Formats: sequence, C-alpha cells, structure tokens
Amino acid sequence: MDKLKKLLEKISSEGSMISATISNKKKGSHVDFNKVSIKPFLSKEKQLYQFSYIFDKNTTHKNMSPEEAVEEILGLFEAYFKQGVIFASEGDYQLLLNKKNQVKIIKNKATKTQEKNLTHNRKKNYLIEEGKPCNFLYKLGVMDVEGKVYKNKYDKFRQINKYLEIIEDSIKNLDTKRKLKIVDFGSGKAYLTFALYWYLREKLGIEVEIIGLDLKVDVINYCNKVSEELGYENLNFKIGDIKGFEDYNDIDIVITLHACDTATDDALIKAVNWNTKLLLLVPCCQHELFRQVSNETMSPILKHGILKERLSSMITDSIRGNILEILGYSVEIFEFIDTEHTPKNIVIRAINKNSPSKRAKSEYYKFKKMWNIDPYLEKSLKDKIDTV
Repeated sequence: MDKLKKLLEKISSEGSMISATISNKKKGSHVDFNKVSIKPFLSKEKQLYQFSYIFDKNTTHKNMSPEEAVEEILGLFEAYFKQGVIFASEGDYQLLLNKKNQVKIIKNKATKTQEKNLTHNRKKNYLIEEGKPCNFLYKLGVMDVEGKVYKNKYDKFRQINKYLEIIEDSIKNLDTKRKLKIVDFGSGKAYLTFALYWYLREKLGIEVEIIGLDLKVDVINYCNKVSEELGYENLNFKIGDIKGFEDYNDIDIVITLHACDTATDDALIKAVNWNTKLLLLVPCCQHELFRQVSNETMSPILKHGILKERLSSMITDSIRGNILEILGYSVEIFEFIDTEHTPKNIVIRAINKNSPSKRAKSEYYKFKKMWNIDPYLEKSLKDKIDTV
C-alpha cells in the first residue's frame, strides 16, 4: 500500500484530483455499500473531499479533509475493495489490487474533458448569482437592489443556493409538464419557500401551487404580504399545524425544514398517506427516542447525555429512512450545509418508486429490537407496514 499512499499524498498536496471511484468488492467482504465515489470541493477556501457510499437503494455522503481522505481510501482497499480509478489533472490512475494485497498503479493520459471538469469543481456556480438582482432576496433583505449580498446574510444566501441545488436534482423524478402541488410544513420566515417558488415558476417556468404552513400569525401575515408584493400568485401561506392540514389530498412534494421532534414524522405520515412523489425532510430536535433507547452493550455511549442525544438522532433518522424504504421509497440521507452554519443539517430525500421492500422491513424489526424502541412513526403507519 506504500505506493498508493505516496500517490494519494501527492495528488492531495497538489489538489489535482478531479474525481475517483472505488469498486469491485473483495470476496467475503461484508460491507453493505457496493462502491464509493469521491469528488473534491472547496468549502470556505478549504479543500475537502465528498465520499459517496453507494448502496443498492440509497447513497450516504461524508465530507473529509485531505488527510482523512487518504486514510479512508487506503482503508477501503485494505479491507473491502480491489479496484479503483482516479481522474487527476495530470493523468488517470487505474488501481488494481492483487492477491498479495498489493496495489498495481497504471497511469494514462488525462483528457481535455476532465481538465474542464477540474475548473468547474474549483469555482462555485450558484443558481442565484451574486451581483445580479433577485426580487425575492431583495424583499427579504438578503441582498441590496443591485444584487450585492449583505455580509450578515451570506450564510443564508449559501443555504438558499444549496437548497435549490437539491431541488434541481430532485425534480428530475417528477412530471414537470403539469402543475405541481407543494406543501411546505413549518415554513417559518419562508426564505426557502420563496426560493422554491422563484426557481420553479420564475426561472424554469413550471406551473406550481405552493402552500406554506406555520403556527405564527405575524409570520404568516408578513409572508403573504411579501408574496402579494412580488406577484407570486400561487404562493400562499396559512396558519395551522401539520396534523390538522386537510386542504389537499393530492400533493406532489412535501417539504419540512426543522420541524421539531415528531412533527417531522407527522409530515412524513401525511406524505405517505397522500402517496406523495417527493419528500424533502430536514429534521430538528428529536426527543421521542431519547427517552426510549436502551442497549446494555452500548452503555459506554448511552450513559453520557450528549452522546445519547446524538445517537438517538441518528437512530430516529435511520428509522425514518428505513420505514420509507419499506413503503416503496428510494431514500438518500445526506448533508445539507456545513455544520459550521447549523448542526441540524441532515436531509432525508425520498422518491416514491412504489416498490415496497420486505428486506427493509426485516432490517427495521431487527434494528428496533436492538434499541428497545417503539417509534411513533411505526405506530402511525402500522396498517401500511403490515401489508408489505
């Protein structure tokens, strides 16, 4: 592995990687993911690497520093995989592991297309460009009339653009030739709700009808006023809670951002019962399972409140994804924005494939038994789960 380590350290120090893929699992490898793709990106002028672990039905992501990326790639070859390819600006490297656990490295000439991609990876192109006036961002106080983003709103500007990138990637799975009905549960000050309407209706020309729901009267009144002033005819805000919302029963997209505890589950339940095509959930605090989770073997973690809280959050989101898979959704769980901006940055994206999974059901019940839990989400969707 020494040759591979030296190559990785060289590519890392030069910042020349464009992308990489690791595949072809070793015989007897018990890892669940089938391959790993790697892409470099800049975050606040720092070079990082996004690792995408690709499973049968979903993908998980993790961002790493250059040093962590080198160790992770070495570990993947040592334990799980025997083939890979690295595309770098100076050439392509084919990696082949032999029976002696030695990596053979074959270098080929780089292509022009790859060189072009490298430039793209190093320069961030936002869907809403800085320096160009955007009506809703001006109204919401994110930029001035000339399109300059206010310094204290730059994190919000980045968050909005990241959100729109997720939307851009997600709507490929929808029929955008007809009007899309969208509900944003817990829309709050609605920066992202306005961004969604602007992007789909104003930029892409897709017919939409969007409702933002929140409990705060003053916030709802303000958002309706801004929507009217912008001429966003099919963007309306209403007062109400998730459980009590019955205005529609044919919704294409359900979104909930930072709905507290089981409120995220309530949005998920509504979406499943509506047979919604796309769900985008960004959970907030998760208290329900914190009070339930127990496992004697895991007591070194569970005896510390802060660690138990983080573990309970991961268990909660894992269950949400697992139950959605049981009910026929393809699920991805990934990072929304940098943890420096907010620790509540996990996105659960679910696309309705109408393909219920007995395997996911089996996994779920084993997982539930391990942690001695009885989730609200399962109880609320029991009839549907039982039919799988």
